[in-house]
Amino acid sequence: MSSKKNESALTKRMSAVEQYNAAFERLKHNRPERLPKGALVSQNNVAKEAGSDPSALKKSRFPLLIAEIQKYVEEHVEKKPTTAHQVRSIARKKNRTLRERIAEVEKQRDYLASLLSEADAKILELYARITELERITSISSFLPIEIIESKKLEPSS
Repeated sequence: MSSKKNESALTKRMSAVEQYNAAFERLKHNRPERLPKGALVSQNNVAKEAGSDPSALKKSRFPLLIAEIQKYVEEHVEKKPTTAHQVRSIARKKNRTLRERIAEVEKQRDYLASLLSEADAKILELYARITELERITSISSFLPIEIIESKKLEPSS
């Protein structure tokens, strides 16, 4: 009786290997029967496509098949299509980066505007000083000779 149990278990295991291999091939060629088209090749999806629970496809039971699936997944990693969630995530990161850049540029703009405002104030201050000095120099340097002579002739008190 025990030999029949071993034979039936071996037969089931062989048929399971064949089912997993067939499911793996269907997924590789994008012709799944149980999963939606475009489903990624993964260990779990191979098991689901074969019609069994994902926990049934174990490395201890099917080491060659698992190694083949992992090798296929590693080779086709760059061909993996991006999901809508990944696209949104990438867009959010890009927008966040752009918002951070805009904030940095606004800080630079405000800083430079304050420097410009300080420079304008300094220029106005210097123009006022120049005007004052020109007024003082024009009065003291260019007094007519008659005024200078009249000051000399006036008696000092």
